[in-house]
Amino acid sequence: MGAEARDYAERVRLPWFPLSLLSAGIFVAVTSEFLPIGLLPQLTAELGITEPQVGMLITVFAATVVVATAPLTQLTQRVPRKRLLIVLLVVFAVANLLAALAPNYAVLLVARVIGGAAHGVFWAVVTPYAARLVAPERLASAVAIATAGGTVASVAGLPLGTLLGAAVGWRVSFAVIAGLVVVIAALIIAVLPPVEHRVADAPRAARFSSVRDATFVPVMVLCATVVLVTLGHATFYTYIAAWVIDIAGFGEADVAGVLLLFGAAGAIGVAVAGVLGDRYPRALLPVLLSGVIASVAGVGLASSSPLAVLVLLTLWSAFLGGVPIIFQARLLQTASLALRDIAAAWITVSFNIGIGGGALLGGLVIGAWSVAALPVVTVVCLLAALVLGSTVGMLARRARSAAAGDQISTESAAS
Repeated sequence: MGAEARDYAERVRLPWFPLSLLSAGIFVAVTSEFLPIGLLPQLTAELGITEPQVGMLITVFAATVVVATAPLTQLTQRVPRKRLLIVLLVVFAVANLLAALAPNYAVLLVARVIGGAAHGVFWAVVTPYAARLVAPERLASAVAIATAGGTVASVAGLPLGTLLGAAVGWRVSFAVIAGLVVVIAALIIAVLPPVEHRVADAPRAARFSSVRDATFVPVMVLCATVVLVTLGHATFYTYIAAWVIDIAGFGEADVAGVLLLFGAAGAIGVAVAGVLGDRYPRALLPVLLSGVIASVAGVGLASSSPLAVLVLLTLWSAFLGGVPIIFQARLLQTASLALRDIAAAWITVSFNIGIGGGALLGGLVIGAWSVAALPVVTVVCLLAALVLGSTVGMLARRARSAAAGDQISTESAAS
């Protein structure tokens, strides 16, 4: 192998263990965020609350992410990324321990607020961190590995947390999450390499006025698409336990198994996105969204057949699994270097607007109609996302052309 080939091989090699540590952080964050979904029966029984109030635990967590992520990301912009990750994990461990010890619903809500604040900034830091560990041509693969923890949380974290809660109580599930966070923080201290996140040569206007950045508009449209996709998904998925029991006819003991199947299928989507995302970053997203739409519509229509429901839930999750990864990769490919970190905060906010809004919308739909209406609302949101998302590529190309024109004009004026 020649020197040039060796240099290329070194440049595109994936740092698996550091990326896996970031993924582990995402795993505990996502498991904790959605844990109330699987613990719904235990929470309602012990705390004497309703199903919409359990959904509110998701909404409050996500609302905190929405409100706090962008300002906290801006406030911590000069903090070294590795140090920031460690601090955020410590805060997250405290939040989950407080949840485990919560004597009532009000304290549990406070714990969710603290966890949401740490969660939002953590997500905003992780994907740019992963991008800085690899060559540009391995961007989607790196993001797929780093964010795969979210899928593993669905495959293993949420179902295991659900089983643990059913066996020994929901408090133990939160306590276990707190312990895992401490272990991950210790490994990050010992192993994760630091990265330089400040862009020294970024134009002054781009650094201090995000709106002036040429890539601002396509990034905002992409974020709006994320909101619609996540809103549609969360509207249904937040109450999936109630749906599979009340509408599909499964037993309460079957919920953990359904969640396990759903999460395992999502791993397929992550693998596909990791392999194909670098090659087809634009074409893959509409294909995946179309698959999600067809699957959710099928779930709603085939609710009387348990086998059909399981097959269609599997397809829904398989198509959906790769969507967040492609969104993250598209964001990093679309945003300028100067806008990248704050754009990562915006997309985190967008995901959580959808998550919190979906939990709230789902509760309203149940109150106004019934659990059976949830798939219809999800399909409407996803169709709107498919239409809006198709414009991102065109807007990004225009932004690059405008930026190139501005650079030529500046160089001409200087000469």
